[in-house]
Amino acid sequence: MLRALGHQLTGDERVDLAARLPTEAALAFTSQIPDPQPLTGFVKDLATCTGTTPAVARWDTGAVLAVICHLVGTALLDRILNQLCSAAPNSSRPPDSFGQDRASRARSSP
Repeated sequence: MLRALGHQLTGDERVDLAARLPTEAALAFTSQIPDPQPLTGFVKDLATCTGTTPAVARWDTGAVLAVICHLVGTALLDRILNQLCSAAPNSSRPPDSFGQDRASRARSSP
């Protein structure tokens, strides 16, 4: 999942996320060069890359984003999600896209 994010995030979001991740995670994330091709949809692309279903990819993405939210805070997570959504043509951000509901619950839990 972090490698998939590494393929997509650019700019300040990429730099800020890498700086806040634990070293091993940051290395996995930054080892990937951002792909200049637009997304068809982050979860759909992740499912294709990993050979899993979109439902499993959506669950995995939500779980990872919940942990990322704890590490980096809601402001950076929102910027990351906005960049992923804007990179995909015709993409919208409905509830639970990219595990948004799960990440929101993680923000509010102790």
